[in-house]
Amino acid sequence: MKGRTKDVRILLVGERGVGKTSLILSLVSEEFAEYVPSKAEEITIPADVTPENVPTHIVDSSAAEQSQDELIQEVKRADVVCIVYSVDDETTLEAVTSKWLPFLHDVEKQNSLNVKPVILVGNKCDIVDYSTFDAVMPIMNEYQEVETCIECSARTLKNVSELFYYAQKAVLHPTAPLYNAEEKDLTPKCKKALTRIFMVFDMDNDMVLNDVELNVFQHRCFGASLNPQALDDVRNVVRSQTNDGVKDGGITLKGFLFLHCLFFQRGRHETTWTILRKFGYDDNIELTKEYLVPSNLRIPPGSTAELNSKGLNFFTSIFLKFDRDKDGALSQKEYESFSSMYPETLWKEDLKYVVVTNSKGLVTVSGFLARWVLTTLLNARATCKALAYHGYHTTDESQMTALTITQPKEKDLKRRSTSRNVFKCHVIGPRGAGKSSFCQGLINRSRTDLEGIPPSAYSSYVINTVLVHGTEKYLVLHDIDILNLTDTLSPSQVNCDVACLVYDRTEPKSFEHVAKLYLRYFSETKIPVLIVGSKSDLPLVRQDYLLQPDAFCMKYKLLPPQSFTSIKANKDLYVKLCTMAVFPNNRKLKILQSVSFGSLLKISAFSTAAILISFLLVKHLRQSS
Repeated sequence: MKGRTKDVRILLVGERGVGKTSLILSLVSEEFAEYVPSKAEEITIPADVTPENVPTHIVDSSAAEQSQDELIQEVKRADVVCIVYSVDDETTLEAVTSKWLPFLHDVEKQNSLNVKPVILVGNKCDIVDYSTFDAVMPIMNEYQEVETCIECSARTLKNVSELFYYAQKAVLHPTAPLYNAEEKDLTPKCKKALTRIFMVFDMDNDMVLNDVELNVFQHRCFGASLNPQALDDVRNVVRSQTNDGVKDGGITLKGFLFLHCLFFQRGRHETTWTILRKFGYDDNIELTKEYLVPSNLRIPPGSTAELNSKGLNFFTSIFLKFDRDKDGALSQKEYESFSSMYPETLWKEDLKYVVVTNSKGLVTVSGFLARWVLTTLLNARATCKALAYHGYHTTDESQMTALTITQPKEKDLKRRSTSRNVFKCHVIGPRGAGKSSFCQGLINRSRTDLEGIPPSAYSSYVINTVLVHGTEKYLVLHDIDILNLTDTLSPSQVNCDVACLVYDRTEPKSFEHVAKLYLRYFSETKIPVLIVGSKSDLPLVRQDYLLQPDAFCMKYKLLPPQSFTSIKANKDLYVKLCTMAVFPNNRKLKILQSVSFGSLLKISAFSTAAILISFLLVKHLRQSS
């Protein structure tokens, strides 16, 4: 069962003669034992014969057979304590509050233990014609750890099996974390958890669960749908007990929370626990680490994590859910509603400087998906958590089904092909060279769009889709600053799918940074490199370096320096970078790296002419023959 891995251990305590041992023996033998020892041996009930399918250990106690220290050790080991009293002996009931509950508190306090659930057990109900419930109710109200009270008889077997079922349920489905009996209301943590689950199933985000949404909820949690009559019954109960629990024929959040209060008042708190555990909550109403991040999430060196079609489709549905006005973009209010699903800040930067937005600077579905693709590349754990918060992960399905872990890059290089769809380009160069403008150009932001925007507003990452040979790929640009020639790059700053080294064509000392970066970090690697000269709208100056950029690129068999201006970004540059990343070992790209584009045009024209001449020559020879 979700949230628990250990067995249930039930300890019976109480005054001498109340029938603790008889209750255990009656449960095991299903008949009353005339001869009763002073203390029963520990009984273990296999999982397959318990209602909750959990191995259960039942432990007796006896003042005659064990010392106080031994009893304390048993209390420490127990998951739930049954305090047994005799309904025909008032002094044994008085001992519940004068002796046993204070004793349990002392043990828990001295050993820094969590408060254990307690079941009050009134034995020997067969020999009286009255009930002790009226006397027990004040005890239950005063002591929050007291889960319930049950009257039974070891002699007639009345409620004996129920007693141990309730004890087991008190451990597996405790009341205290979820419900405050004194206030007759759910605890704040329980309300918060149920609110999140409500929002998961509120698929149109109108804060009302309609019949379709209620049935999806019912099927996900319990494997079955509700028939129309059952749905009407639920609505009628909520409507009769709350003012605004039903709206437009659906259950509101207030009505949803009321239903769970009702479960506790009717002793059906296992229903709420089933729902909470289905959605990853532990006994402390916290999402478990295993639920948030699958234990089998492993990204080997050289591999990356990508959202597959299932993951992209899921996040598309999330976008459509929060796009209440259906205008294809998330307004500030809609974005805040989406962000409320997370306990921490999801993305700290302004998204309009990371992904493509509409003319109003609002995130569209393509930009929304691109941001999740970037999140997955940089921090797959964060994506797994987000999937869990939105209810993707239940006990039936892991977030790993929404991700693809790619082959290590070395394998792709050997095969000269890749199945990856996301490629990272490091944009490196001296500060002021125009790297930020180059990166923002990928998401269609020109110099005019960026006027008056402080550099601190930009993200160091941008992402957009690029068409490579007719196939859509994601290109991620990472802006990396180099302050001076003595700066060093870390291995993580060097390792990428393609490097873009940017220099300022109007600054004579700018290219020296780029040249030395290439020679020091990239010349001996298999990482393809493109050199870009920014500010091409301004007059070109000679670079103070032993080789000019054209000659440098020719010497090291790189593509010629590319020109860039932030007035209007050259989209071909991004396609070129992504193509180099997709085909790092492609022979055609190696040819491209060894000649200029002007030469390529000449070669292409010459090749075409040669083919045409050959064709005409063959045709002439055939005619002659």
